[in-house]
Amino acid sequence: MNKQLNNDQLTQWDHDHFFHPSTHLAQFARREMGNRIIQTANGVHITDREGRSSLDAFAGLYCVNVGYGRTEIADAIAQQAHELAYYHSYVGHGTEASITLSRMIAERAPEGMNHVYYGMSGSDANETNIKLVWYYNNILGRPEKKKIISRWRGYHGSGLMTGSLTGLELFHNKFDLPLSQVVHTQAPYYFRRKDRTMSEADFSADCAQKLEELILHEGPDTIAAFIGEPVLGTGGIVPPPAGYWDAIQKVLQKYDILLIADEVVTGFGRLGTMMGSDHYGLKPDLITIAKGLTSAYAPLSGSIVSDRMWDVLERGTDEFGAIGHGWTYSAHPIGAAAGVANLKLIDQLNLVSNAGDVGAYLNKAMNDALGDHANIGDIRGEGMLCAVELVKDRDDRVFFDAADKVGPRIVAKMFDLGVIARAMPQGDIIGFAPPFSLTHDQADEVVAATKAAVLDVL
Repeated sequence: MNKQLNNDQLTQWDHDHFFHPSTHLAQFARREMGNRIIQTANGVHITDREGRSSLDAFAGLYCVNVGYGRTEIADAIAQQAHELAYYHSYVGHGTEASITLSRMIAERAPEGMNHVYYGMSGSDANETNIKLVWYYNNILGRPEKKKIISRWRGYHGSGLMTGSLTGLELFHNKFDLPLSQVVHTQAPYYFRRKDRTMSEADFSADCAQKLEELILHEGPDTIAAFIGEPVLGTGGIVPPPAGYWDAIQKVLQKYDILLIADEVVTGFGRLGTMMGSDHYGLKPDLITIAKGLTSAYAPLSGSIVSDRMWDVLERGTDEFGAIGHGWTYSAHPIGAAAGVANLKLIDQLNLVSNAGDVGAYLNKAMNDALGDHANIGDIRGEGMLCAVELVKDRDDRVFFDAADKVGPRIVAKMFDLGVIARAMPQGDIIGFAPPFSLTHDQADEVVAATKAAVLDVL
């Protein structure tokens, strides 16, 4: 009885006081949508205050990569909090954890990327990236070279600049975004290509051509950087078509445009390689990291800076003094301690290899179970990422009306069956991004729940 009263009170406070992100505020306030109060978690399962357990096939928000309940990370956080809960990192201050983590990241980053600036989220890391790009071009005497090219359906955050970089309508509507310094190019979304006769190689060439046309239209001397996720995440979990990144990088090199690889989702193992840049042969100037850096046990993000850029940043401070960029919580000791413990655990448990192995199994099993269904348009994935895209007519590639909420209804049914997936925005797409610790048997549970929910709703 006390538990029920406590839950009822929390529910009331929740509706009255808690401003939830990415939520229909009016429906929540009117109690037209439920809430869920999560209490405990272990492995790949979370449990709410009602005692209901669910297999979390989305790892929170692509972020609890090592799985829940890892005492090694919790203990590292507690020890750091007891020794030194906080000190800033301005003007040369550091901690053992922040310095050690920086070295560990450099060891895992692509060659020639040796310096890390820390923040708290992927959004602020991308804000840092854009400021560094602008600073870089000002130091080089190129004040007009400031525009950033992003891609439609890309996700890079929800701040002013990062929300502009994001190519999803939900993050622009009524926020006066995107800002004028951001322009968007075609998404490498092979399933949704307009010309269905195109091969993957042809479509990659078309993406590169459209990028070059945009650069020439805007003026190469005005374009500073191109930002992209190795695999599109929130935009639909879309691996790039064959040859895409090679074709894109050739265009960027031709016009001296920096490359920002947003590895908030793919960094530290999700594709079965340590970094997504390694997986696709990217040679970025900046890499955005966040979620997998601590497996979300503490907030921490980072911008990994190439040696090419670093030399110019050093020169800038010689000419103009200390760089005028800083966050109060940059390299927060507790976040850094979580990061060190997390990266050690990933290595000790061989989780990068497991993500590649079980991720491939999950994708194959999903194809075997649903690949022939009349309403399944595409099943795609890479590493421990998988997506199932639903269509009204498979042969003619006709999509459902958004008002039908087919994807959300299937995800809701999956929840009833004990599995959490994500209804992705701008399409009826079911997304999966499980913890790297997922087993083959647990992957079978995810596939079975998906198939049962699809058959129930459709």
